[in-house]
Amino acid sequence: MGIKKKKNESAIQFLFTMLLLFALGLCSLFTILIGAQVYENINVRMEENFSGSTILSYISTKVRQGDTAGAISVETVDSVSVLKLVQEINGDPYETLIYCLDGQVKELFARQDSGLTLKDGITVIDSAGLVFSMTEDNLLTAEVPGSDGGSITLALRSKEVGDE
Repeated sequence: MGIKKKKNESAIQFLFTMLLLFALGLCSLFTILIGAQVYENINVRMEENFSGSTILSYISTKVRQGDTAGAISVETVDSVSVLKLVQEINGDPYETLIYCLDGQVKELFARQDSGLTLKDGITVIDSAGLVFSMTEDNLLTAEVPGSDGGSITLALRSKEVGDE
């Protein structure tokens, strides 16, 4: 009877050990699956934030580079909100247009009389949209709508001659 009791105890210990190992394996699997989901959510949020903040930083840098008297304006071209920066190179007028077309922020740098259209611009980054507005007191606002959006308001330092 002692041998039979030892076999039963050994079988129970083996089953308990296997059950414990199985439970540990399940816990590990669920931990990995939950961690992967959390990582994916963080990655999506980072991409959304990157897109919006990169666009606004890009616009801010471009405006600061071209902030001279009368050089910055907001226009609507073919029902698209466009930021226009004008500069003179070797006596010829050039313009840089920044706008959003077909889900992409684009930049077009050309002579003013080049005849190029908004479709000819170079893609900078993908975006849901981009809207510009300018107030009378020299404040430029750029807004990226949607979940990856945000806005920035820049005070233009340069004024037209006679505005002082």
